[in-house]
Amino acid sequence: MALNTEVIFANDFYSKMNMQGKDILTLHELTTEEIYKILKTTDFLKKQLKKGEIYKPLKGKTLGMIFHKSSTRTRVSFEVAMWQLGGYALYLNQNDLQLNRGESISDTAKVLSRYLNGIMIRTFSHDDVVELAKHADIPVINGLTDLTHPCQALADLYTIYEYKNRLAGLKLAYIGDGNNMAHSLLFGCAKVGMDISVASPKGYQPNENIVELAKDDAKHTGSKILITDNIKEAVEKADIIYTDVWASMGQEAQKETKINALKDYQVNSEVVKLATDDVIIMHCLPAHRGEEITDEVIDGPNSVVFDEAENRLHTHKAILALVI
Repeated sequence: MALNTEVIFANDFYSKMNMQGKDILTLHELTTEEIYKILKTTDFLKKQLKKGEIYKPLKGKTLGMIFHKSSTRTRVSFEVAMWQLGGYALYLNQNDLQLNRGESISDTAKVLSRYLNGIMIRTFSHDDVVELAKHADIPVINGLTDLTHPCQALADLYTIYEYKNRLAGLKLAYIGDGNNMAHSLLFGCAKVGMDISVASPKGYQPNENIVELAKDDAKHTGSKILITDNIKEAVEKADIIYTDVWASMGQEAQKETKINALKDYQVNSEVVKLATDDVIIMHCLPAHRGEEITDEVIDGPNSVVFDEAENRLHTHKAILALVI
C-alpha cells in the first residue's frame, strides 16, 4: 500500500519534530517525516518571503561554507539564505583552509565547531563529508559530493509538490548518467512513495549499493524503482522527466567518452511525447544545451527548471532554520 504522505504534508507547520543539530548527508538517512518537515518549512518560508515578511531565526548565527568545487546555485543560495534568516555565511574555498596543507579533517571539524553554528561543504569525496560530520559538534550539510546531492533533491521534491500538489503515487523518469543526482532522487522518491525509473546505458547506471538502499526504503512507502537502459520503458506514463549533465565537475577527462556513451539519452521533444501530457521537465543545472537536453525542451512550456533553481534558496533556508 502506498504511503499517504500528503497527510504528513497537511499537518501543522509547528510540529513537535526537532531537527536541531541534525546532519544532512543523504536523504537515505532522513525519515519520511523529516523530509516532509523540510518541505513544509520550505513552503512556509517561501510564501512568507513572497508576502514581504522576513523570518529571522538565525540572528547572530554563522554558517561556514567549504568549497572544493566551484558553484553558482549552491554558493549564492546558501549565502542569501543565511542573510535572509538573519545570519552570516562565511565562504571558505580550498585555499583558505589548512586542509589544503595537510591538517586532518577531524582537527578542522573540531576547530570550526568552536567558531561556527553550522558547516555546509561542497566537495568530491562523500567519505570526507561523513568524516567531517563525525568529528563536528555542529550540523554538517552536504552541499554536493560525487555520491549524492541531497539539498538539490529536496528542492526538486518541493518543486514537484508545487506543480502536482502531491508526491506519493507520481512517477519520475531520470534519463542520463547514473550520477549523484540519480542517487539522491532514488533516495528521495523512495522516501516519499514516488515511483522512479532511471534510464542509463550499461556501465553508466547508478551505484548498485545506492539502488539496494533505495529499494529498502521503498518497501515502507510503496515506491516502485526501475533501473533500465530503455528510455521508452522509463518515460512511459512519467509525470516528471529529469536529466543532468553527462560529465560532472571533475570528470572533464571523461567528457568525450561519456558523450559518446550517452548520446542516445538526450531529453528532446520525442522523449517528452512518451510521457503524460502534463509532464514537467526538470534539470538541476548547469545545462549543456544540445547534449543532455535540447533548447526547445528546457525553454518549452513543460519546463520548470528555473522555478526548480529558485527553490534551492527556499529549501536551503528551511534546512538551515531547522538544523541550526
